[in-house]
Amino acid sequence: MNDVAPLVAAGWLRKTQPAGALGRLEEVVCQLAAVQQRERPRLETIACHVFCGDHGIARHGVSAYPREVTAQMLANLRAGGAASAVLCRELGIGFTAYDVGVDHDVADPIRVSRGTRDLLVEPAMTAGEMALALDLGRAAVRGGHAGGESGGEPHDGPDVVILGEMGIGNTTVAAILAQRLLGGPTDRYVGRGTGVDDATFVRKQAVVAAAARLPFSGDGPLDVLQRFGGLEIAAMVGGYLGLIGGGTTAIVDGAIASVAALIAVSHDPRVRPHLVFGHRSPEPAHGFVLHALGARPLLDLDLRLGEATGGLVAVPILRLALALYRSMAEFDAAGVSGRLP
Repeated sequence: MNDVAPLVAAGWLRKTQPAGALGRLEEVVCQLAAVQQRERPRLETIACHVFCGDHGIARHGVSAYPREVTAQMLANLRAGGAASAVLCRELGIGFTAYDVGVDHDVADPIRVSRGTRDLLVEPAMTAGEMALALDLGRAAVRGGHAGGESGGEPHDGPDVVILGEMGIGNTTVAAILAQRLLGGPTDRYVGRGTGVDDATFVRKQAVVAAAARLPFSGDGPLDVLQRFGGLEIAAMVGGYLGLIGGGTTAIVDGAIASVAALIAVSHDPRVRPHLVFGHRSPEPAHGFVLHALGARPLLDLDLRLGEATGGLVAVPILRLALALYRSMAEFDAAGVSGRLP
């Protein structure tokens, strides 16, 4: 995947600037080129997919909002009133919101179930439910071409994709997943999420600690996902796995999307070169997950909304970086003296 990147890096050296002066902007263009295998990468097609699902763990009072808000926000996303829908309109990006596992009476035919089970009592998902959610995410990224575990086969897809989530209780689930994958004290992974009060925060910490004490015999990241995860998180994992073998780069959103990315990369390291990290969330788990992935986000704006908003805000940076690479003059053509030997 990297044979084009050195050509792009050499192209940057010919631009009318001190070598490396554009820093991370140069790096992201090299990464796009490597994924697309194009010396002149493109950003002609960008898609945003937001997956929605409910969580059995929400029954323990870990969120500032009631469970019904997931269905209400799904409707808001589809009506164009949610933040990610607004950003997509402004950026000219295709937007789709999916009911993967929302607990309400009117559902998409693709819905896997009415949310996950209480993971403190039993596995959050069955193997079959997780497989369906993975396949849904894979199909979304590939533009409708789903089917089985990715083997690196070529497929169609957009130049860039941003995956997001919405689900009451999912910052608690993300904290549990991060702790199970990375280890260490549970407190380091638990944040305020939707802005919970002190009493709710204590309950949230207790739930994450209780999940960490549960016996678990799984031996892989997808086993962790099935036992402790969420359907919308599984869809994002499937989406990231669907990048393998194609020319699509994903801009990863905040803490929950990054946990999904960690699961995908842990399952198959071929995912990692396709990932650009949009922003750093103030959620405590995010820093640990980013470190585990060797990731440096493009932005740090204290965003913690989810819904792919942090990934979308990073899109103009990619567009500007590519414009610079395409249009900046080179030393010879501009009559500017280059570096001394």
